[in-house]
Amino acid sequence: MPIYILLSTLTAEGRKTIEEKPMRIREVNKEMEDFGVKVLAQYAVLGPYDFVNIVEAPDNETIVRVSVELGSRRTVNVMSMPALPIDKFVTTAMRPRQEGISGAKLTKHSGAHFQETERFGTKL
Repeated sequence: MPIYILLSTLTAEGRKTIEEKPMRIREVNKEMEDFGVKVLAQYAVLGPYDFVNIVEAPDNETIVRVSVELGSRRTVNVMSMPALPIDKFVTTAMRPRQEGISGAKLTKHSGAHFQETERFGTKL
């Protein structure tokens, strides 16, 4: 099943909820499971995000539903990113050149795409 990284930041209301009821985090994990998302690992972190969650979900649509549901509560803001295991990334990167959408040959990757997408906040 696909892996996703969820970076979350608590709102003022969310911080208040966690302060009053820390076990609410485990309740939310159970709610995510009800959507078909399995929490593989969860970390509280310092910095711009409060939590990093590594989850498994059947597809992007499931992650969208979970992110919208959690965000609609106004207690947390979630950034979701699909994650590709390094071995799969290497295998994919090593595939022979193939025809692109426009019919042009794909060339060896220069890394420019990674830099450009990072500038706009999109990660592969």
